[in-house]
Amino acid sequence: MSASAVYILDMKGKVLICRNYRGDMDMSVVDKFMPMVMDREDEGQMSPIIQIGEVAFIYIKYNNLYLVSTSKKNANIALVFSFLHKCVQIFLEYFKELEEESIRDNFVLIYELLDEVMDFGFPQTTDSKILQEFITQDGHKLEIAPRPPMAVTNAVSWRSEGVKYRKNEVFLDVIESVNLLVSATGSVLRSEIVGAIKMRVYLSGMPELRLGLNDKVLFETTGRGKSKSVDLEDVKFHQCVRLSRFENDRTISFVPPDGEFELMSYRLNTHVKPLIWVESVIERHAHSRVEYMIKAKSQFKRRSTANNVEIVIPVPLDADTPKFKTTIGSCKYAPELNSVIWTIKSFPGGKEYMMRAHFGLPSVETEDQEGRPPISIKFEIPYFTVSGIQVRYLKIIEKSGYQALPWVRYITQNGDYQLRTS
Repeated sequence: MSASAVYILDMKGKVLICRNYRGDMDMSVVDKFMPMVMDREDEGQMSPIIQIGEVAFIYIKYNNLYLVSTSKKNANIALVFSFLHKCVQIFLEYFKELEEESIRDNFVLIYELLDEVMDFGFPQTTDSKILQEFITQDGHKLEIAPRPPMAVTNAVSWRSEGVKYRKNEVFLDVIESVNLLVSATGSVLRSEIVGAIKMRVYLSGMPELRLGLNDKVLFETTGRGKSKSVDLEDVKFHQCVRLSRFENDRTISFVPPDGEFELMSYRLNTHVKPLIWVESVIERHAHSRVEYMIKAKSQFKRRSTANNVEIVIPVPLDADTPKFKTTIGSCKYAPELNSVIWTIKSFPGGKEYMMRAHFGLPSVETEDQEGRPPISIKFEIPYFTVSGIQVRYLKIIEKSGYQALPWVRYITQNGDYQLRTS
């Protein structure tokens, strides 16, 4: 990465924090940064990288602050941005809110953190759980300086040694979000699945975990064909995963952090049949009222059930005197959203329900409303994945040989799920 310095500035360009790692930064150059940012924002040129002479300024904006890294070398820009966002996460872990006042209140603590997360321009330990072991939030100092945890100097920098639990357990959640956009004619304009595997690990010692999925590439290389396999795209792993092992034989092998973390994320750009389908019939009576007839149908297997379904139907801005009638669930008018929210606590697969809504329209001049907002749907379906991804095995290997209980859960939920009505 080879960053020269990291700065935190307020909106006026005043430097609140300055940590110079290489000793080669001239503050007069830094003074030119903020005026150039203002000029570019006024001109609508929102570039996160600014070059002033031989110095590159890479910055992100959070609340009312600018976090800026400078470099005089050909730095890895993606790594710089990742580091700055990681700094934000660390600060939030320590003092909950990141704004000008919290910077002033935690001045010394921030310098301690910046000294640990980077050394001579290269990122070091950026795991907040490990940092909190030797940089305490209240800043109390022991008479004898505490030794940094072994994790800081170990190859496994995300996990400390000596972790012990009476009951060893692993919880693994496969969570998939469905992004869907359907046209007014009923054709699917956009569909994709964004998935994540999240873990909560309560294991003693320094265990190695091996996770097996029904990965299409693995199945094809081992001669199992394409049946019941998933073609994962844009796979991103937590730093604990051994990438070389995955590239060689598609084995996901890792020593996990302690507690909760996201092991991996993935995406599938595939045609998705709408899980919950909504049809709407709108009858307008000029200058008086509008009536909605909404039909919702679940298009997934009968053995599955969608929980906490919310169907949000947009209505005219000046609608009043709402009246509802529904075969299931409850309806409420949300004037702040100019919408009706139809809530169904439990929506089994293969079912169809109806809802009718009636509104008065005191000041409508025309019947047509161009560009009406789409209907949006929120839902969560446990024990179900759209992609068909499966955890084939989760092996836990630890030198003491203890037995651990792995728990696997599947959840499908809405992402950006919208159905156009006009």
